[in-house]
Amino acid sequence: MTMVREPKRMRRTVTARELAKRFGVSQRTVQRSVAEDRTDYVARAAARREQIIALHRQGLGVRAIGRQLALSPGLVSTRLKEAREAGLDLSRIEPEPDSGARDDG
Repeated sequence: MTMVREPKRMRRTVTARELAKRFGVSQRTVQRSVAEDRTDYVARAAARREQIIALHRQGLGVRAIGRQLALSPGLVSTRLKEAREAGLDLSRIEPEPDSGARDDG
């Protein structure tokens, strides 16, 4: 038995208000019909949080993380604060010494 899946929805590039005005329907109607599936949103948000934490541990600053992930520095800062409050260890990971390097000192 083959299950039919709903096609993956693309993220919108216009607001619900703009679409409602264009099609003559309420903003809520637009929101209901084009909303991202909740499980998809939650998974994407969790992955984004993990990326923010991983980049922070590598030593990147809030602005650099924001640029790399196309997020505002404020959002990055908020997610790091939430992680700290949740008790996550946000210690920076020290780069491993180069195994081929020699110390002649």
